[in-house]
Amino acid sequence: MPDSRELISTEKQAEDECVEVSLRPNYLHEYIGQEVVKENLSVFIEAARRRGDALDHILLSGPPGLGKTTLAHVIANELGVGIRVTSGPAIERPGDLVAILTNLEDRDVLFIDEIHRLSHVAEEALYPAMEDFSYDWVAGKGPQARTYRLKLPKFTLIAATTRSGLLTSPLRDRFGISFRLEYYSHEELYQVVKRSAKILDIPLDKGGGMEIARRSRGTPRIANRLLRRVRDFAQVRKDGEISKEVAAEALAMLDIDEMGLDRLDRQVLLTIIENYGGGPVGLSTLAASLSEDPGTLEDVYEPYLLQIGFLERTPRGRSVTKKAIEYMGKPLGARNQGRLFEGP
Repeated sequence: MPDSRELISTEKQAEDECVEVSLRPNYLHEYIGQEVVKENLSVFIEAARRRGDALDHILLSGPPGLGKTTLAHVIANELGVGIRVTSGPAIERPGDLVAILTNLEDRDVLFIDEIHRLSHVAEEALYPAMEDFSYDWVAGKGPQARTYRLKLPKFTLIAATTRSGLLTSPLRDRFGISFRLEYYSHEELYQVVKRSAKILDIPLDKGGGMEIARRSRGTPRIANRLLRRVRDFAQVRKDGEISKEVAAEALAMLDIDEMGLDRLDRQVLLTIIENYGGGPVGLSTLAASLSEDPGTLEDVYEPYLLQIGFLERTPRGRSVTKKAIEYMGKPLGARNQGRLFEGP
């Protein structure tokens, strides 16, 4: 029987997911940030509407939490069509893919999250579906074998990936439109927090909103999550209104510092500095030292540390920068003492 704490945790996660969906914008003019992507999309969407044709297939890449799934729903709404959502790991066989495709209406959107985890056989089946809107299969064996072609509705595939480098060239080349979503500025994240606070009816001043935005790692999903946690703190410990002081105190309790680094971020940097003399150290070695999954480090933690200039990827492994060492205020371990950042 599951532990009561596990049940509470599961219920809380489900509640957060429901809230997250309610905060999603429905149309491009409501979508904050990614201005270049929005401007280009508005042209492509309007052109497809005028032709009465399906929009070309779209590949969205970038770190987690930047709004790829939200953008897929926005595109479907702007086109005025339905959307079917699935993920790469959920499509194990070509039959799974065909079952989804045959249930689409003409010009509908199919959104596949984590498409880099699509199985090889399912990917092969996707090629003719994307190019010719058809699926071929062989029935029988030997001289009795027959090839059949199933005609599919004209649809738009929107695929999202956090690791575009894992996509095969044949799959990547079949997307007519490709965008990479970038981290948000503090001002853009403040607008995200401000909008979410209005929807959730949370009293928030600009100082409190900017404090949350500054510590949100450039990511709207994190900004919305921190807003909800700071709201809890404000309701229980304060008068319910989120000011700069209340936000700072709540985020300190959550162990999130002024750069948005949490405990594991700092642990990554400290491990490289103290145990490996600033680096380089291999990803698998670093993950073993932290008792963490290498994929989690690479996909969730490294992108932001690279973005803010605290971490470097080299052919020999990961190294911290001088900026990170100064921020952490820790001396180098013996391995690279006096050698890091020296000239050639």
